[in-house]
Amino acid sequence: MQLHPLTGWCHGINHCRSPNFNARPTGEISLLVIHNISLPPGQFGTGKVLELFQNCLCADEHPYFAGIAELRVSAHFLIERDGRVTQFVSCLDRAWHAGVSLFEGRDNCNDFSLGIELEGTDDQPFADEQYAALAQLSGQLCRAFTAITPQRICGHSDIAPGRKTDPGACFDWPRFYAGLAAQGLASRGGVQS
Repeated sequence: MQLHPLTGWCHGINHCRSPNFNARPTGEISLLVIHNISLPPGQFGTGKVLELFQNCLCADEHPYFAGIAELRVSAHFLIERDGRVTQFVSCLDRAWHAGVSLFEGRDNCNDFSLGIELEGTDDQPFADEQYAALAQLSGQLCRAFTAITPQRICGHSDIAPGRKTDPGACFDWPRFYAGLAAQGLASRGGVQS
């Protein structure tokens, strides 16, 4: 996979454009946020995350969908259980993934962040293929946007504590940082909460 600097789209991965984005107020990209998602909750490989991000999730299809079908949300990337990566929004644009959020005293993290969703739940281990794809993608993003360092990669729970819990207790931060270190990106020297 390779990020095109003029378009903000990665070559060599799936594209599924979401309408849920807008322009960044300053163009700054300095934070990477890791999430998890599954639709219905705990079910994988359904294609429903893509439908949610494209505003075509059918509210009548599952009881859980009735409460979220009208949401207008997106992320820049989704990494499925098999490691397949899909991009929904150009990195140069603001995806709607973080919601009410705060990082180092700055709110509205969507303004300056990229969002990666892992297909999963808080309480189930992620797949080996996901860690490999996440390390590769994150490394590519850190090299393309040098303000994103390993120290500026966090979980959704870190920027929305009390409101969000993802990527969850089963996300292996040391393993993720080892994957970054293998690409020559210095680890943050600690374990993310």
